[in-house]
Amino acid sequence: MGADVGTGGSAVGTGRGMLGAMAVVVVFSGVVQGYLTPLLPELGQQLGIGGVAQNNLYLLSQCAFAVLTPLLSRLGDLYGHRRLLRVALTMVAAGSLLMALWPTVVTLAVGMVLQGAVVGFFPLLAGILRSRAPERGRTGMSLLVGALLIAIGVGGLVAGALSERHAEAGLWAAVPVAVLALAAGLVLPDSDGEFGGRFHYGAAALLTVGLVALVLVLAQGGTWGWTSARSLGTGALAVAVFVAWVTVERRAAHPLVSVRMLSDRRLAAVSANTFCAAFGCIGFLGANALFLGADPAAVGYGMGLGPQAIATVSLAMVVLGFVGSTATPRLARRIGDRAVLATGGALIGLGFLGMILFHATLPQYVASALVVGLATGVFESITRTLSAEIVPERQTALAVGINELALSLGAAIGAAVIGALFSAHQIGGGGGHIALSGYVWGWGTCAAVALIGGALALLYGGGGTAPDTAAPDTTEPATAEPAISTEAKGSLA
Repeated sequence: MGADVGTGGSAVGTGRGMLGAMAVVVVFSGVVQGYLTPLLPELGQQLGIGGVAQNNLYLLSQCAFAVLTPLLSRLGDLYGHRRLLRVALTMVAAGSLLMALWPTVVTLAVGMVLQGAVVGFFPLLAGILRSRAPERGRTGMSLLVGALLIAIGVGGLVAGALSERHAEAGLWAAVPVAVLALAAGLVLPDSDGEFGGRFHYGAAALLTVGLVALVLVLAQGGTWGWTSARSLGTGALAVAVFVAWVTVERRAAHPLVSVRMLSDRRLAAVSANTFCAAFGCIGFLGANALFLGADPAAVGYGMGLGPQAIATVSLAMVVLGFVGSTATPRLARRIGDRAVLATGGALIGLGFLGMILFHATLPQYVASALVVGLATGVFESITRTLSAEIVPERQTALAVGINELALSLGAAIGAAVIGALFSAHQIGGGGGHIALSGYVWGWGTCAAVALIGGALALLYGGGGTAPDTAAPDTTEPATAEPAISTEAKGSLA
């Protein structure tokens, strides 16, 4: 496992060089996820993109995230993690360059959809890391999560600094990092297992339609009205398509996603914990900026901070996230995986409860926000690590992809619920401001969901790798290796 065989000798080995190349890819992911948010309001003014159009751009990116997560993960498990990582890197780099060179409504839409392939980075890197350096798996994953969190914060600061004179200049923040990430993708080794199998296009189409409908109703439900015919109809469509998808997957000889894998208690506990943690940690990020920027003289609460000060608080939160992520492997060795999962949920709950009790002064509020930042690093590290270890090696990327999907959906639903709570506690109609009670309800809801996630983490049990549930390909004789089924013979990589 120490050397890269059959890759032209261009790949790095399994040590620090490989982790360094992976860190470059993850930093690119963080910059892409962090640099557009502070730019869109001013870009909208310069390019004539109104609030509705900006919301539609966000919706497009969320749909791309949801659809590409399982597709890239499954294709990586079938045809090679490095091959699909290079495809994903090329897509994200192309989208970033397109937006920087020619910023218009259309190119921003296309670019943000292409950037949606960033969701494949972690699952595909996890597949390579588990295969090439399993002894570095936990430490490596925690370092990568920490690098991701730092890059998200720094990406926003750099883009904001570049755009001080002209908002379009901030769009170049991701381009130099894209070049470095493409170079890193060229030297990374591939997983050393066998690849192959069949891609279920029908299941992929059903899953795509179901995820798009789900994201659409979550993103637009507040605008349409949660009880409107459009919201109810879109939600019913999502449910019906998902039922059809499960039926097709159960009958398929080569399923896109093994439904039996989804029924594993440990994977279910990890995914539930991820969903609940992301609900508050990520779903509340926009509301956190609103509270920090609110003028106490005008609305009676808030800290009255400007954009740069808000970005500094956000950076402090991701620095604590880095600390939490890098400390997670050592913490897991001391108290166990299940306890770390539960601790993450408890810390998130504690942070939001602190916001309810202590939000009158900036030091009090920031102290609670930093607890949430610390917990973010813990939950993102432990859930990604465990989702990779639960399943057989050839299903690693897909399992981590399912965890990424749970994270994305948790964040989307959290943001939708918080938005609904804010709408219900608005003073002065649509042109007024959010009452403090709206934030209190939001903090309380995030704390409750996080504590539920911590309780669900207690369902996680020990044990080895789950059995491979994929149907075997009877065209080849069975082997004694449990982690790779016989359908992997005849590699396409």
